[in-house]
Amino acid sequence: MSRRGTVLHIRTHWLLLGLALLCSLVLFMYLLECAPQTDGNASLPGVVGENYGKEYYQALLQEQEEHYQTRANSLKRQIAQLKQELQEMSEKMKSLQERKNIGANGIGYQGNKEQPSSDLLEFLHSQIDKAEVSTGAKLPSEYGVIPFESFTLMKVFQLEMGLTRHPEEKPVRKDKRDELVEVIEAGLEVINNPDEDDEQEDEEGPLGEKLIFNENDFIEGYYHTERDKGTQYELFFKKADLMEYRHVTLFRPFGPLMKVKNEMIDITRSIINIIVPLAERTEAFAQFMQNFRDVCIHQDKRIHLTVVYFGKEGLSKVKSILESVTSESNFHNYTLVSLNEEFNRGRGLNVGARAWDKGEVLMFFCDVDIFFSAEFLNSCRLNAEPGKKVFYPVVFSLYNPAIVYNIPEHCKGYLF
Repeated sequence: MSRRGTVLHIRTHWLLLGLALLCSLVLFMYLLECAPQTDGNASLPGVVGENYGKEYYQALLQEQEEHYQTRANSLKRQIAQLKQELQEMSEKMKSLQERKNIGANGIGYQGNKEQPSSDLLEFLHSQIDKAEVSTGAKLPSEYGVIPFESFTLMKVFQLEMGLTRHPEEKPVRKDKRDELVEVIEAGLEVINNPDEDDEQEDEEGPLGEKLIFNENDFIEGYYHTERDKGTQYELFFKKADLMEYRHVTLFRPFGPLMKVKNEMIDITRSIINIIVPLAERTEAFAQFMQNFRDVCIHQDKRIHLTVVYFGKEGLSKVKSILESVTSESNFHNYTLVSLNEEFNRGRGLNVGARAWDKGEVLMFFCDVDIFFSAEFLNSCRLNAEPGKKVFYPVVFSLYNPAIVYNIPEHCKGYLF
């Protein structure tokens, strides 16, 4: 009896051990099945070949979160605004119906309920009429000009930062970001739903559908504030597969945004005459022509170069550089004016401007140590208007562009 109990005990022991092993195996297989798939060759997002720390990805996630939060807040604001407009429209229709009924009953009295809003609208339009955006302004000198701040979807370039600090602000303050997002969305609304008096025609996409612009088509914008009138916004949009730009001007007269202009700009035939006064600095001119060849000849192709050279020393070297560019790139759109005088920049710009006799043209007064891009040339075409408007960019030159923008160290000024 004792032996039989021992055997039973042993069998029970091994049965429990087997069950434990079986449960362990099942648990192990379950963990393998539920474990996330990994790829030994997978890498974290970023530039190939570079190692990024935890802080970089936290900043990246925070930036994306702020972007979507801004978008969500903007949509909520639009919904609230639409609800308010719907309510105002309903009240206005109700008021019109009451007036119609009163008129039908022979009573000539009309209440003054709508008078305040009419006065307010008249005041806002008067602010626009008095502002620089409509009438221009007579100024004693260039120092009286109210400068524009430029911005893109993610960056703002502020003059108030001063040239001793980085002019690019990122991330933008939340209040300023919300303001600019609202302005861009208002510009898109003007473009996608134009009025009858807008200077544009409805365009169609490749499949015949109506062409709709979105925030990714926003190129750049400018704004400035007249303290006693309001804020002016200039917005530019462009589809990647189209040559024309959309230009929208908005004005905020210390109230809601109001449309001033909506037009299409075609810059495909706009020629820029780059005028460079020069004396002796042949090495700097050779570096300038290298950038000129890459940007103006190979990319833009709508440029004329006018070089006004002072003195005799180095003139043959300048001619040799121009002839070398002509032979290599088959570029003949240049003029060389030689003056046997002491260098004077204003004199050189005046002579260079008068040397052009081929009709209307945009003139870019440039120095030999300026580095510019093809995008900057398009900005000149978009923001300057012959006989009406001058584009006066600020050259940031008090920091090393090789570090900030990864461009050659020899460049002392950069226009972007």
